Amino acid sequence: MRSRNGIWKGAGLLIVGLLSAASTRGAQAERASEPGVILRNVLMAACSQDATQFGANLTARNADAFAHMTPAAQTKLMKRFVLLNTPGAPRAENGEAGTFKVFCVTPDVTTQLLIGAAEVRDNLAYLPLEVSDVADTEGEDARRVTMALVRENGQWKLLSLGVLLLDLPTLAEEWDRDEIQSNEKSALLSMKELAAAIEKYRVTYTRLPDTLAALGPPAKGAAKSEQAGLVEKELASGRRDGYSFRYVIVGSNASGAPAKYELAAIPAEYGRTGARSFFRDSSGVLHAADHHGAVGTDLDPKVQ
Repeated sequence: MRSRNGIWKGAGLLIVGLLSAASTRGAQAERASEPGVILRNVLMAACSQDATQFGANLTARNADAFAHMTPAAQTKLMKRFVLLNTPGAPRAENGEAGTFKVFCVTPDVTTQLLIGAAEVRDNLAYLPLEVSDVADTEGEDARRVTMALVRENGQWKLLSLGVLLLDLPTLAEEWDRDEIQSNEKSALLSMKELAAAIEKYRVTYTRLPDTLAALGPPAKGAAKSEQAGLVEKELASGRRDGYSFRYVIVGSNASGAPAKYELAAIPAEYGRTGARSFFRDSSGVLHAADHHGAVGTDLDPKVQ
């Protein structure tokens, strides 16, 4: 039978252990909320183009605006942080005195991001950041900025990228306009690409394709009438760069030169991925007009 002193000693050790564990968890939680840790998480999310993790480290106002951005706009923003066009594999190393080193590894290049010690002023924290190609050992082409974070509801959140204050609601509107213009140009080029592919299909197989899918690449083997390999898989699926594409054979005849067809391109999300609808009539003339997301017609103004 254990003595009373033994029981009290065991209880004391248990309490000390619990307090030590609680203290460790508290220290870990405190470190996890440090500005440098948050910036490290932001950069790693930007590297892998993880929109969910990236948005979690933004202020509430910016997080809401970021969540409503198109995927293309979200990716465009994250690319700015690591100066890479393709997603990478991130890894991080802890340095001395609250510094961090983040690597963003892609097949072509590895970006190194050095996070300096934070300078905290009330609810603001400023951290120096140096971005360079890991192969640039002399740092000749390194870019240096100062990042700012703000304490919001007890947590540090990203506030600015260098001198650029992250005002994502305003930025999102600007990028939506830019994306609309870019997508509309792409849609017009895609219409011309589809028309050229359909005409080549007609010459090769002496008839029109039944669907756009028939223009796509074969899963394996040589091209055939069901998969002619005339356009890439995405366009053959009827979607590209924020637009969806429709193809209709006009009349009952699908064979030979007399067969006619119409093409249409409609914004996948009107007002965000595009505004104008494009229509190619059975005579091969292209038209465009704003139909609020509906299909265009041959009565719309002609475009080149």
